[in-house]
Amino acid sequence: MERSQNFIGQSLVFLDAVERASRAAPLDRPVLVIGERGTGKELIAERLHHLSSRWAGPLVTMNCAALPENLIEAELFGHEAGSFTGAAKTRHGRFEEADGGTLFLDELATLSSAAQDRLLRAVEYGEITRIGASKPVKVDVRIVAATNEHLPALVDGGKFRADLLDRLSFEVITLPPLRMRAGDVPLLAEHFGRRMAAELEWPSWPGFSSEAMRELQAFGWPGNVRELRNVVERAVYRHDDPERPVAAIQFDPFASPWALTQAECPAPPPPSASAEPALAGLEEAPAPPPVPPSGVGDFRGAVTAYERALLEDALARNRYNQRATAAALSLSYDQLRHALKRHKLLDSEAAA
Repeated sequence: MERSQNFIGQSLVFLDAVERASRAAPLDRPVLVIGERGTGKELIAERLHHLSSRWAGPLVTMNCAALPENLIEAELFGHEAGSFTGAAKTRHGRFEEADGGTLFLDELATLSSAAQDRLLRAVEYGEITRIGASKPVKVDVRIVAATNEHLPALVDGGKFRADLLDRLSFEVITLPPLRMRAGDVPLLAEHFGRRMAAELEWPSWPGFSSEAMRELQAFGWPGNVRELRNVVERAVYRHDDPERPVAAIQFDPFASPWALTQAECPAPPPPSASAEPALAGLEEAPAPPPVPPSGVGDFRGAVTAYERALLEDALARNRYNQRATAAALSLSYDQLRHALKRHKLLDSEAAA
């Protein structure tokens, strides 16, 4: 869902979560937002900011999972010039950028232990210290953090600081997944459908067929509202007749009759009674090719000749399909291509 959108839904569990956010917004306290991907955690953070006394201040967002561990602290707290390699000048971190406003920390559970320590001090004392600096800087920031992890379990496992969790969990808002929001799928589907139809400049919105709507309501939506939006918009833009209701729904955008599947690979030979069972998900090694021609006078040459014979035999048995050949030899596609190039087999029929 986009930042410019309002909340859309009528289920009681959804409205209860929005109401809790509205009540917590005016209080200058940290809030944790918990929910699966695509449930609208960032929208809740925006609501908490815009309904607070900080609404005129900045709302700064940082995805803690989007940066390498060694850069998170510099991104959050800033750094002084020369504090580490590449730090050519002093840089303010997200805390200083959010001074007077709200800092939204998404994917909170991915913070390193060192970053958790520094974050605790910032929440406790309202001050941060840039990397390489000797004096702290006062900041006035409200923290809203989000995660799809169960933080108490991470505390029990020693992966998250208990004292930091205590400081951040003044209020915890848990967003319900879409599959638990009774009646909201048709409402959201109509909204996204109408908007896509307007973007495509259709004269009117024909709606969904009854069968298509039943499919939408029966689906489990592991990606929640974000996934629903993608499915609906894809169905609308692929629809050929704006005068008729949208009837075709494709939930998996990767589904295709031409997609490479395991079934396209040649079936392995049945195992013998004395053979060890194959590991799950792996094909057995192909039968050995014919012995390479005699007359090779050194070990390295014999190995090279045998490897070439192995590749030629596997290519022939797999009809020169390189992906099937790679799978039959337990090689990656790139490894096979490298071997073919080394033996100058890419210039033959194998390159087809």
